[in-house]
Amino acid sequence: MHNPSRREATRLILVVAVGLFAPTFLAADTLPLAIRGYDPVAYFTTRTPTPGLPEIELEWDEHRYRFSRPEHRELFKADPVRYAPQFANFCAMALAKGQIVEADPKAWLISDGKLYIFGGPDGPRLFQQSLAENVAKANQNRMLVENLQR
Repeated sequence: MHNPSRREATRLILVVAVGLFAPTFLAADTLPLAIRGYDPVAYFTTRTPTPGLPEIELEWDEHRYRFSRPEHRELFKADPVRYAPQFANFCAMALAKGQIVEADPKAWLISDGKLYIFGGPDGPRLFQQSLAENVAKANQNRMLVENLQR
């Protein structure tokens, strides 16, 4: 039997390590970025859209979420449903109308402890004009988002 050299052993370990961990790295790169990389927790804590950092990231619900602070990542990890936008990366007002429009993270609203993002600056105001009705309609049309993400 052949005893491998130190160099051959090192290569073997590297090949095994790459084989084990590469799928994880590749999967993370293929998941869509949530809220264009904005920190979902910052909307609640600082009340302002805040870009997240690539080095403070978490995967949840088939998206990559970024955070401006490690504490925000931990808050999100403990209760992601509380902090994630209600309709993923899509405009809540457009969804209430049965349309799919990518949301702009700078147009947002928190109502009843839930984060809604919109396609433009008029979205929050329009959504609030008939808040209960728009929330109900957007929830009825949620399947449009779910079908798109399949």
